[in-house]
Amino acid sequence: MTYCVGIRLNAGLVFMSDSRTNAGLDQISTFRKMMIYERPGDRFMVLLSAGNLSVSQSVREILQVEKLDRGAHEEPLSIWNAPSMFDATRVLGAAVRRVYDQDGPSFKAAGIDFNASMIFGGQIRGEAMRLFMVYSAGNFIEATRETCFFQIGESKYGKPILDRVLKPETPLDEAAKCALVSMDSTLKSNLSVGLPLDLLVYREGEFRSDHVVCIDEHNPYFRMIRSTWGQRLQEVFAGIDEPRWDGGDAAHPLMVRSARYEPMRKITNPGERIV
Repeated sequence: MTYCVGIRLNAGLVFMSDSRTNAGLDQISTFRKMMIYERPGDRFMVLLSAGNLSVSQSVREILQVEKLDRGAHEEPLSIWNAPSMFDATRVLGAAVRRVYDQDGPSFKAAGIDFNASMIFGGQIRGEAMRLFMVYSAGNFIEATRETCFFQIGESKYGKPILDRVLKPETPLDEAAKCALVSMDSTLKSNLSVGLPLDLLVYREGEFRSDHVVCIDEHNPYFRMIRSTWGQRLQEVFAGIDEPRWDGGDAAHPLMVRSARYEPMRKITNPGERIV
């Protein structure tokens, strides 16, 4: 299994992925799920992948050479000459469909789902940063101000902190911290997601990034995140009042009268036989 998150903010982009793959309890391996495509000064793109590893690896290889015809008088479109991230994502979608055309029938014959999802984002000179989520059919959607992050893989455990913290105005360092907390929550609750992690932060308009790190169990900052987040959660939980059933002078009583929501009860008389 996998957990990856991509975040688009006013100040830049944040990408994070784990590296665990497994095909059963005794077949656990480590494969990197983040790929960087970079031409300094012109374009910077990051691909995160989840799902069937063979599909993801094939798509990553094909993407570097995949081209879309644009007519007899125009150069075929690739990620290296695409004028926009939208066009680059179209090339990625075509690469996914190409792998499906090659391997889909064999997958079906073997009873295996063609399963792959990807987060693809970055910036090409002349346009703003953009972030997309690509599905196994090669179609895709784009992040907006209202939905400024995407998750793929085992996403449910790490989503609450992202929902509460992230907004377009969030600073990059704060978003990176949020992504690490999101990953820690996932690691805590799901053994199919595992270290090491890849974290990348891209600042708007730079078309390159030096903020790329591989995080293992010895990383001092991530060890601090893991211990501090768990401790602070327990402190916050302990600071919340216990439920008061009798009302009384409680500021937030649990049991209040409601004509609409009353318990459904069957009360029997003493000695009555229940059939």
